[in-house]
Formats: sequence, structure tokens, C-alpha cells
Amino acid sequence: MKCPFCGYQESKVVDSRHSDDCLSIRRRRECLNCQRRFTTYEIVESLPVVVVKKDGSRQAFDRNKILTGLVRSCANRPVPMAELERVTSEIEQTVQNSLEREVSTQEIGEMVMDRLKPLDEVSYIRFASVYRQFKDVNSFMRELTKILEEK
Repeated sequence: MKCPFCGYQESKVVDSRHSDDCLSIRRRRECLNCQRRFTTYEIVESLPVVVVKKDGSRQAFDRNKILTGLVRSCANRPVPMAELERVTSEIEQTVQNSLEREVSTQEIGEMVMDRLKPLDEVSYIRFASVYRQFKDVNSFMRELTKILEEK
């Protein structure tokens, strides 16, 4: 590891511990040349996942888009931000752990709805109305009826 102060290539690890999210390891290092200390983080390298959109275009997977959609659908609802972060992380982990390097927006949308429904039904309907692009009141009512029948 190259020292950020003097550029020397050799350092020793003084302390290691898991980060708060347990997704990385924080390491305190000491430069063997200048003896100054610095911190590095070690994370698992993840392969890039490509999202295939409805129009066939492709773009890199971005967890922030999922989180933004969840935040919008849960606006003014009693859903804690920590829950939205948890759902986003679950979906991201599911996508990363799949053997596929491409995932459709439809698959992601279904994962979001599956996790949002038990959290807050109003938020679920909000998300579904945008995701499924309800064309009229009847399609909206069919979705509401499905929820009521499940109870």
C-alpha cells in the first residue's frame, strides 16, 4: 500500500476491524519509511451488473435509483429511512449474488414491490401505480382489490 504522505510502497497493519455495516474492513497502517499512520478500507470487489430497461437500453446498476423510488413512494408515510436503506441493500445483495450480469427493470421493480408491500400498503400502491403505469381507474382498482383479498 502506497503511503499517501511520502509515497513509500511498504507499510504495516497496526489495527484491523470491521466497519459498522460489516461490508468492509478498516485497517490502520503505518508507513515503514516516515512512520505516519493512515487508514485504508478493504471491500469485496463486485462485478458490474447491467440493468436492461423497457426500451432495451442498458445502464449500470445504481442502488440510489431504488432508494430514490422508495423514498418517493413513502413520502409522508410512517416508514423509517433505515427500513428503506435495508430494503435497498437487500435488493442490491440479491442482484449481486445472482449469477446473471444483467437484470431487467421489471425484475427490480418486482423485488421492490415484494419488500414494500409488508412495510406500508399505501407506499406499495404508490410505487405500483408508477411502476405498472396504470392506464385507468379499473387497473388501479384491480390492484387494490388484490391487496384487500389477501387480508
